Amino acid sequence: MTVLDDRIEMAESSGELTLDMMFEWVETMPVPEGYKVEIVGGNIFMAPQRDTHWDIILDIVEQLRAKYPRKRVKSDVRVDYPGHLNGFASDVTVMAEGAAKNDKGLWRYQDVEFVAEVISRKTAANDYGPKKDAYAAAEVPVYLIVDPYTGRWHLHTKPKDGEYRGELSLDFGDDVDLTGTVVGLVLKTGEFPRD
Repeated sequence: MTVLDDRIEMAESSGELTLDMMFEWVETMPVPEGYKVEIVGGNIFMAPQRDTHWDIILDIVEQLRAKYPRKRVKSDVRVDYPGHLNGFASDVTVMAEGAAKNDKGLWRYQDVEFVAEVISRKTAANDYGPKKDAYAAAEVPVYLIVDPYTGRWHLHTKPKDGEYRGELSLDFGDDVDLTGTVVGLVLKTGEFPRD
C-alpha cells in the first residue's frame, strides 16, 4: 500500500474525499512524462499517450477548428462530471459559445457540447462504460468513441434520462455525420491510424 492509498483510505473513512483532494494528491505524484491522469468513479487512471492516439486526437481537433475557435476546443483539460468522483481529462472537448469557468477555475460540464475519446487498451472499459454514463447524465449532446484497435468509431447522441438514445457505429473511412447535431459538421475518418 502506498502513501496515496493510505491518504485515500483515511479520507474515505472520514467521508470527506473530494475530486479536488484527489487531484491535489495526483499533482504531488511522480507522473511520467506523456501520461494522462483521470479520476473515474473515484479511481485514478494513468494512461500513456501513444502516437496513434495523438494522431487521431490531432486529426479530430484540426477538423473541429474549421468551425470552432481555438479557445473552445480543449484536450486533456479537467472537467468534473456528475456521479461519484468523476474528474475527466477528455481527449477532445468542445465548449459552448460563452462558456465560463466555475469558481474553482474549472470548465463546467453544462457547457460541454462535444466529447471524443480515443481508446487506450488499459482504460477502454472506462470510455465505453462509466465515462459514457457520466457524459449522458451530464447531457453532453455528442459523445464520440474512436477505437484504433477495432478500426471503428461509435457515435452517441440524444442524451435523455442518463443514457444516450442515438447510437451509431461504423468503420474508419466512414464519415461521422454531425450535421444534425449541435456540432454541425462532418468528421472524416479515412486517415485515422489503427493500432
